[in-house]
Amino acid sequence: MPLPPAPTKRAALLSPDAHDAPARSSHRGSRRSGESRADSASPSGSQPLELFDRNTAEAAGGSGEAAPSARGRSKPAPSRNPERNPERGNDRNHEQRPAARGEPEAPPAVYVPAPSPVAAPQVPTRSKRAKSNGAAKLFVLDTNVLLHDPMCLFRFEEHDIFLPMIVLEELDGHKKGTTEVARNGRQTSRTLDALAGTQDADIAKGLKLDTTGHREAGGKLFFQTEPLDYSLPVSLPQGKADNQILGVVQALRDLYAKDQPGRAKQEVVLVSKDINMRVKARALGLAADDYQNDKTLEDGDLLYAGSLALPPDFWTRQSKTVESWQSGSNTFYRVSGPLVPNLYINQFVYFEAPGEPSMYARVTEIRDKTAVFKTLKDYSSGKNAVWGVNTRNREQNFAMNLLMDPEVDFVTLTGTAGTGKTLMALASGLTQVLDDRRYTEIIMTRATVSVGEDIGFLPGTEEEKMGPWMGALDDNLEFLAKGDGGGAGEWGRAATNELIRSRIKVKSMNFMRGRTFLNKYVIIDEAQNLTPKQMKTLITRAGPGTKIICMGNLAQIDTPYLTEGSSGLTFAVDKFKGWPHGGHITLARGERSRLADFASDVL
Repeated sequence: MPLPPAPTKRAALLSPDAHDAPARSSHRGSRRSGESRADSASPSGSQPLELFDRNTAEAAGGSGEAAPSARGRSKPAPSRNPERNPERGNDRNHEQRPAARGEPEAPPAVYVPAPSPVAAPQVPTRSKRAKSNGAAKLFVLDTNVLLHDPMCLFRFEEHDIFLPMIVLEELDGHKKGTTEVARNGRQTSRTLDALAGTQDADIAKGLKLDTTGHREAGGKLFFQTEPLDYSLPVSLPQGKADNQILGVVQALRDLYAKDQPGRAKQEVVLVSKDINMRVKARALGLAADDYQNDKTLEDGDLLYAGSLALPPDFWTRQSKTVESWQSGSNTFYRVSGPLVPNLYINQFVYFEAPGEPSMYARVTEIRDKTAVFKTLKDYSSGKNAVWGVNTRNREQNFAMNLLMDPEVDFVTLTGTAGTGKTLMALASGLTQVLDDRRYTEIIMTRATVSVGEDIGFLPGTEEEKMGPWMGALDDNLEFLAKGDGGGAGEWGRAATNELIRSRIKVKSMNFMRGRTFLNKYVIIDEAQNLTPKQMKTLITRAGPGTKIICMGNLAQIDTPYLTEGSSGLTFAVDKFKGWPHGGHITLARGERSRLADFASDVL
């Protein structure tokens, strides 16, 4: 952030009334300014005051009551996050501020030649964002967007939203039932009813979206209150709901193509989760876009990997500033440098260079410009085997350190098929339940999404119904029980299997609401098929002493409308990175067989 100019240059251009304006405390500023305020604070805790308020300069020497209102209008603008949807239009407030500055009673010499030091660096930004059209867009929502995210009405920042009548009709048809889609439909209906029931609400002029407490939504909601004229190609069936929505978008595009009295020109964009719907819209020359707000990442390659390779010259540059000490069997290193700001708590770092000893560690502390590395326990050694399982590569050793650490309550594991996710989670769980007595039992669940056609209803109890979905559990338990038998014979293996089975409970996700798990070791398999809302429901079941492990392969998503960027597993990995009691690792190399490894690469 550039330094502000000297106050004397600005004070020379203020009107006499502005010189007498009362001083105000500065609530804005960068981290540096916040630190300077803290350092210079008086013993009584009072904050130093800013001698010249930027709103006072812009108010053309106005009274003290005018400045707070100007500050209140400009406050929401920086809080909006344009990175959530870079395709969206410009901020409506950017067009309103120049008009407010041009009021006739304001002397031009006050605010034009001498912009405030805060507003000066933002002038190029405003002009850059305002270069397309300067007006808020009008987004026409498809029904599947409302059923996908019932809070989507408040995710479009300052832009307006239009709902065709056919969308309300489809929404009414999906509200019956106990599925998540039906619940979302009912919640959307309640939200629409709350917006329409606010005081002074006028559907004809649009419903303000911020009237129900969602201050981040600055636009209006419009309903189709009158028939619209449109002409679609004869090849499109007129009775189909999708084509009726396309007709509404076409009519609105023609209606808002030019400025008219009482209505400004607006760009009309269709928002739909249906790919074919967007393709048809673009074929008709209509603007269409996917719903972007549910995507944690735009590109799956940007997902936090959980590990970082140190540069080859790391120790050379750190030789003068590194500190090291021993505590038990672990060695600690305190390092500094440009690498520290890019690190996260519980992130793994490793140093591998030919001719030099390797180092594998985990970030345990980040303070100011220094970070502390703690060396890892080597689970590839036979003496450190976990329930007879040794790690076979670097990433597996990282994962086992997370799984066996009692201070880590939440672990996410991603990787392709055969990387050992389920086997390591079960082995560490059995060791901590049966040997260490750290947890009382293992609870395992998974998303019941079929790869092919559904086989229909399954008979039996909850655990028996989940049996066909738990093939991975049975396969890994067979391997673990066989390895732990130690030549005990058939009776010994049968007793071991019975003991293991008694400590593992298979539960269905459908009955998780309202439950609380105390001192449990919870494994959520195939977590890539969960939505962010389902993931939140499962993680919040954890009570004191419970550890949750989420595993999945983001390349094998079977749930409709879910992608790598919008999966609940991606959501959890991104939100929990850097938390002191959570960790993530991406397993890179498969250890199942040479056939499975080759198939993962070429198929």
